[in-house]
Amino acid sequence: MTIQHPIDTRLPAMLRSGAPLRGIFSALASPAIVEMCGYAGFDFVIIDNEHGVADLETTEHMLRAARASGIVPVVRCFIEDIARVLDMGASAVQIPMIETADDARELVQRVRYPGKGRRGSAFSGRAAGYGAFPGAAHTERSNEGIALIAMIESPEGVANAEAIAAVDGIDAIFVGPNDLSHAMGFGSDWKRPEVADAIEQALRAIDRAGKCPGVLALTAEDEARYGAMGARYFATVATSLITTAFRQAATAGRASGALQY
Repeated sequence: MTIQHPIDTRLPAMLRSGAPLRGIFSALASPAIVEMCGYAGFDFVIIDNEHGVADLETTEHMLRAARASGIVPVVRCFIEDIARVLDMGASAVQIPMIETADDARELVQRVRYPGKGRRGSAFSGRAAGYGAFPGAAHTERSNEGIALIAMIESPEGVANAEAIAAVDGIDAIFVGPNDLSHAMGFGSDWKRPEVADAIEQALRAIDRAGKCPGVLALTAEDEARYGAMGARYFATVATSLITTAFRQAATAGRASGALQY
């Protein structure tokens, strides 16, 4: 009998492939949503523990749902949660508000085991199969198969994008347009020219450094525009898609007279 390892290790190679990857943020504390994203055909799901409400136990169930449905699970989390999220079996962590190469080097130290970093070693959690996959093999699998994605969300991060991307151990960098726009003083208007220029500057710098640039892409037009700048790791937002679908259904029902009150 072949036993499936808890950690899905495909993402680093996918990020290096040069092919476009399409994923989705989900802030909903729901393993079923993760499965639905997998069955829909997304390459990856970002379990959003920065803005979402899932506790650690629910996050682990969401990781199980990802493994079962064949979608690569990334967890966006705070620096303090990296160790526990990785011990649960996340395929990657995506860390917000990275501004300097020193910030990036600190992330690498927290994500990689000794030899490449200083992550604490334990084999009792899900990532090591609760002891079924211990020792050097687990260490190597984790160091080579877990992706580290930094997020740039400030003018300082944009200015340092190439230096951040050049840090060994960083696999991809995701430019967060909404927080970047706020940090630049433009509120949520991340489509304005100044913010668009900053996003382009960051994406091109990341690409020059040989790492995978990522960005929010809510439409096919967004993906085409950012793809021309080098972006290959694209993410949309589950709650936005769901709310839009619900609104369309509600509006269509009223327009047709099908809803009776």
